[in-house]
Amino acid sequence: MNLSIVIPLLNEEESLQELHDWIISVMESNGFSYEIIFIDDGSTDGSWKVISKLSERNDYVKGIRFLRNFGKSQALHAGFRAALGDVIITMDADLQDNPEEIPELYRLITTEGFDLISGWKKKRYDALLSKNLPSKLFNWAARKTSGVKLHDFNCGLKAFRKAVVKTIEVRGEMHRYIPVLAKNAGFSNIGEKVVQHQARKYGKTKFGMERFINGFLDLITIWFVSKFGKRPMHLFGALGVLMFIVGFGFAAYLGIDKLFINPSGRLITDRPQFFIALTAMILGTQLFLAGFIGEIMIRSKKNEPRYTVSEEINFARQEEQYSS
Repeated sequence: MNLSIVIPLLNEEESLQELHDWIISVMESNGFSYEIIFIDDGSTDGSWKVISKLSERNDYVKGIRFLRNFGKSQALHAGFRAALGDVIITMDADLQDNPEEIPELYRLITTEGFDLISGWKKKRYDALLSKNLPSKLFNWAARKTSGVKLHDFNCGLKAFRKAVVKTIEVRGEMHRYIPVLAKNAGFSNIGEKVVQHQARKYGKTKFGMERFINGFLDLITIWFVSKFGKRPMHLFGALGVLMFIVGFGFAAYLGIDKLFINPSGRLITDRPQFFIALTAMILGTQLFLAGFIGEIMIRSKKNEPRYTVSEEINFARQEEQYSS
């Protein structure tokens, strides 16, 4: 199979039929073998009914429905796990991503040898103060922190080699940083393509200040995890040892001064160096233990379910077609 189109969505009932028809037109005009995987992330409108009707007319339309809203990262994870295509395309369901970009994205992966191509919405039709400026600030910080030179980390339109999506773990709110996750996993051939951005036709944006703040918090998290996620002792242990040495140094100084230099001077507990030494050694011990506990947790970590699927459509049927 050439392509898997993975589309996470939340309350996009009005746009799904138009998006489906547009994708089908592009697929058929280019002769692609394909599947379209809609992941309904707990919609409260009629989105699932629309997906069900589309799947009845087209066997290559698949649907995954979450029991409730678990977030875009979890929806992408479910779509990646189910995808069968050699190239996986992700796009949003709000018609702001143009399916006409798909053939060129596919070519860049299959012919040019890229592992991942991220869309760059160079000209945007979003609100300047509420979305454009925060997005520019966010992308600048992401470039500086991660070392991945992309202009638009948050663009939903991306193309992946199959090995990438089967390797990376998208959890929490980390969908914004999939290129960083791919780089950390060893997929270094990452590029970008200027793509057409279209004004939202139906509904309203899900982007808000809360998501903007969470994005920066996630950026700090992914930087930390990429540096020390596998070896927390390298950070906490090193800081703990350093703090303990500082505290022990002050304690040794106080002891030598009291025993040999100035035995008739002030009590050790009356000197500020005593509290510095005590605090530093306690903090050092706690940091060291934090690193040690982190190492134990990593080694004993179990894969826990991050979302609950209530329904699936067409998966068994299409797998039988490709296995026969």
